Amino acid sequence: MRFRESGMPPQDYWETLFDVPAILDRFGFGATTGDVAELGCGYGTFTLPLAERIAGRVFGIDLDPNMVATTQGRAKGAGRSNVQVALRDVLRDGFGVPPESCDAVLLFNILHGEEPVAVLRTARDIVRPGGRVAVIHWRSDIATPRGPSAEIRPGPEQILRWAEAAGGLALGGPAFILPPWHFGVDFQKAEPARKKSGSALSSSTCPT
Repeated sequence: MRFRESGMPPQDYWETLFDVPAILDRFGFGATTGDVAELGCGYGTFTLPLAERIAGRVFGIDLDPNMVATTQGRAKGAGRSNVQVALRDVLRDGFGVPPESCDAVLLFNILHGEEPVAVLRTARDIVRPGGRVAVIHWRSDIATPRGPSAEIRPGPEQILRWAEAAGGLALGGPAFILPPWHFGVDFQKAEPARKKSGSALSSSTCPT
């Protein structure tokens, strides 16, 4: 899996670019949230705050061994036993968790990669029915201090088209602004269709 223009600035600067509590609040992550997978955990900017507020585990995934080591070290230093971090290519090897085992997947600043539909489909597969695929990305309607170039930077409408192509994801509501520099899109995994029963006749309707 390839992610274009994915270089990271220094950690102390990077973490000034997000209102992490507000973003996690907006997606509804809290004490009743179970396991969550995060693709592109980076420095653990969201990994650690998320792990502090949910009941389940956070599975952080990254392609950069330095990012994996950094997040692992931060989790150990914070005493967070519910953080597991792995070096994985999810399109080749998956997330390393069972299908439909997570309450949510975070796809934060990641869908400018070269296979966004495949990423969304892979994320969908590990979320339980009714669970969430939470997406944020850099806004393109304002100047931002970081983010990929305009020609590969997706907007909400493009992300919605990709989700429709992936299938099985319902839009949880309109895209929303996440100050100072991002927007968010909240998808829910569709619940399975109920099977019609062939034996639902009551005694009063049975033939005589």
